[in-house]
Amino acid sequence: MYHIRRKEQEIVDIKIMKKILASTQYVTIALCKDDEPYLVTLSHGYDAKQNCIFFHCATEGKKLDYIKANNKTWGQAMINEGFKDGECEQHYSSVQFRGEVSFLSNVDDKMQALACMIRQQNENPRPMMTKLEELDPSTGLKNVLIGRIDIEYLSGKQSEKQT
Repeated sequence: MYHIRRKEQEIVDIKIMKKILASTQYVTIALCKDDEPYLVTLSHGYDAKQNCIFFHCATEGKKLDYIKANNKTWGQAMINEGFKDGECEQHYSSVQFRGEVSFLSNVDDKMQALACMIRQQNENPRPMMTKLEELDPSTGLKNVLIGRIDIEYLSGKQSEKQT
């Protein structure tokens, strides 16, 4: 296992890493099929209790083909706060994660995952939550594909104490 070279930048507190995952709007995940890599950026919702990331996607396409071929993924969430005023030093915090992707089939699980994503993606989630609550789960979620990344490993790095 590799280790962070500059130990002073390593985030060791799991709570800080989870906070970063819960506060970013996007994660980028790496997938691989037939020795061909593929990167995709996803809007997501992070569930700290289950230590997983939820995302939605189309029921067909390149991302799905890659996940079906190999459900293991590596990803990153990053907070970029720009350069330090007057210096050539970048302010950032990032979390790397490894996990496995699965897809939800249970309607209640899909509703909870969508609610998680809505809360994370919207400053004012109430209007979207109302629409979700009004949705007939038996028909409205039948064709919605929700992915779940169960996180097995986390590591973090930051330019200095950002969180």
